Amino acid sequence: MEEIFFSSSPEETEAIGRTMAKRAKPGDIFLFEGTLGIGKSVLIRGMAKEFGITETLLSPTFTLVNEYEGKVKFYHFDLYRLDEPFELYEIGFEEYVYSEGISCIEWASKCGDLLPDEGIKVNITLEAEKRKISVLWKD
Repeated sequence: MEEIFFSSSPEETEAIGRTMAKRAKPGDIFLFEGTLGIGKSVLIRGMAKEFGITETLLSPTFTLVNEYEGKVKFYHFDLYRLDEPFELYEIGFEEYVYSEGISCIEWASKCGDLLPDEGIKVNITLEAEKRKISVLWKD
């Protein structure tokens, strides 16, 4: 099922992230796509807040993944600087995404063959000066 949201501000984008998190279940994998600066990290920050994470969510651009403790384990991946998908083996990617935590993967298409089939696809685009957030739930 596809769900569409529109956002005009970072605050609205964060609120949409909280709404998405309310529907998430342990073990869910969110696959984010969208251009640089479109709001992927803001959306993920909203999700983290809904899971009770009080730490400031920083984009893990230079470390590939940040791990947070909340109501569930929360893993935030940013693959923007990933050169080759095989580098994901070095960080134990599969152990993260196939756990009971919630995984949010920015630039998910860079996973190559490691891209989880069962992921929830989230695409953010700009449409009429608003961000269009399309969520393709696996249910």
